Amino acid sequence: MSKIISISNQKGGVGKTTTVCSLAAGLKKKGFRVLMIDLDPQGNLGFSVGAETETCATIYDVLKGDVKTQFAIQKSDTADIIISSILLSGIELEFTNTGREFLLKEALKPILGFYDYILLDTPPALGILTINAFTASDTIVVPMLSDIFSLQGIAKLYEAVERVKKYCNPSLTISGILLTKFNPRTLLSREIRGTAELIAQDLNIPLFDSYIRSSVVISEAQSIQQNILDYSPKNNIAKDYLQFTDELLKKEA
Repeated sequence: MSKIISISNQKGGVGKTTTVCSLAAGLKKKGFRVLMIDLDPQGNLGFSVGAETETCATIYDVLKGDVKTQFAIQKSDTADIIISSILLSGIELEFTNTGREFLLKEALKPILGFYDYILLDTPPALGILTINAFTASDTIVVPMLSDIFSLQGIAKLYEAVERVKKYCNPSLTISGILLTKFNPRTLLSREIRGTAELIAQDLNIPLFDSYIRSSVVISEAQSIQQNILDYSPKNNIAKDYLQFTDELLKKEA
């Protein structure tokens, strides 16, 4: 049975797509069968792994019931993927029926036996797409920038998770907060980590020991549609994501 992980934060630019792509690559290199699903209407994940984005079915088609889930899956060098669609941006108004929170969970049922891990790239908002992701997921990873403003949003995310646990998915957990664009050599970053630890303890959310440093090679890899582990495996950020992958696997074992 698949382990379903949402990569989520209501703030944009925190490294959700990069984390999905890098985690998928790390898991695949360890021999796991991995599927990525892009739930962000911007569709950056599909582009970053070189998926066909013009003529292939999307997760929007799947959620509408127009296409069976298995027929929307594409192969990529990083991992299998179901791409997003800009049409997802109107889903709040389009999908109004009772039970709309369970659309993704129901759509994933036919393919659960084919993958070890399904990674969900969520949009930067706590709307119905993110609620669908949380309802379908076993656990959540929260990438967070190493700045004070990012810390302020954790409580809202926690409240959204608690609501989903109450009404839709009582077994949902938060695996932890993953600090991104972290510079261990600066005093500010170390102070941010200390504050994040306090907030995490207060909300009973783990903070990963692993952190992701900042590097321009991320943008370079995305521009040529490769994951960072293939593009620059000796770079610090590739090493960081491999360490994070190992830590996540131990935590979820």
